[in-house]
Amino acid sequence: MSRTFNILALIFSFLKLSCQLPDTDLWLFRIESDKTKRSVLTSALNITNRIGYDNQPSFSPDNKKIYYVSVREDKQADIYYYDIKKKENVRVTKTSESEYSPSYTADGKFITSVVVETDSAQRIHFINPITGGHEKKLEPDSVGYYTFLNKDTVIFYKLTDPHSLRYFATNSNYEYWLGNKPVRTFRALNRQTLLYGLKDSNTVTFYKYNFLIRKAEKYCEYSSLNEDVVWHATLGLIKSDTTKLMRYNESKNDWELLYDLKSFGIKKITRFAFDEKNKYLVVVNNL
Repeated sequence: MSRTFNILALIFSFLKLSCQLPDTDLWLFRIESDKTKRSVLTSALNITNRIGYDNQPSFSPDNKKIYYVSVREDKQADIYYYDIKKKENVRVTKTSESEYSPSYTADGKFITSVVVETDSAQRIHFINPITGGHEKKLEPDSVGYYTFLNKDTVIFYKLTDPHSLRYFATNSNYEYWLGNKPVRTFRALNRQTLLYGLKDSNTVTFYKYNFLIRKAEKYCEYSSLNEDVVWHATLGLIKSDTTKLMRYNESKNDWELLYDLKSFGIKKITRFAFDEKNKYLVVVNNL
């Protein structure tokens, strides 16, 4: 893409100038097995298919919908979803505030989102998936990205100088520091283990942090500042590389090709997500 926004802070900086946001489309693929039982992508479909910003996709708990952020005629960042069966895009929020990074809570009751409030504070809000109303929020400000370790602990990327990775315990209402210069990808592997990456010069190093013993162990690294990485429950760590998705092979300590989407007309993958049943893949394609 012509301008790569690797951190949400830059997106927020240009929020009121949304014409400067990159033009992106969401593409949906079906994951199937060929005659050799090799995983292949089929049924490619551009589910947004317009000029504009459509980004940050995530699947609903039942894997029937894809939630994402869209900036349209009103220049407002709102949450939409795509119904896979009906092949329809539906608007969820229509507020004076901008919502980013939508994701369902573990209990399926709320959509959580980083919200740019009217006073420019950036906090995690809990949104009613039916009405689109904001029902509650967490106290930490300057939130860029986030994930929940459990119902009482949220891990978040804080837009400090330098940017830092923090965790917030809702029962104590206190922030704890984990590291500086994180990448935007971090994932709770279970209720006590966090996978996260830190940048150093031109290298990204991923660690697994155990909250019970408060110790981090190195998992892998790669020579790039690419932050488009996803943890897959079965396949492990996957990163994008222009039109390719690469999987980290632990036994070989190396990256191997998983899919190449160039033949589908994909130009550059900047984000992607798998559903929990590994039936679908959605990618953000920069136009």
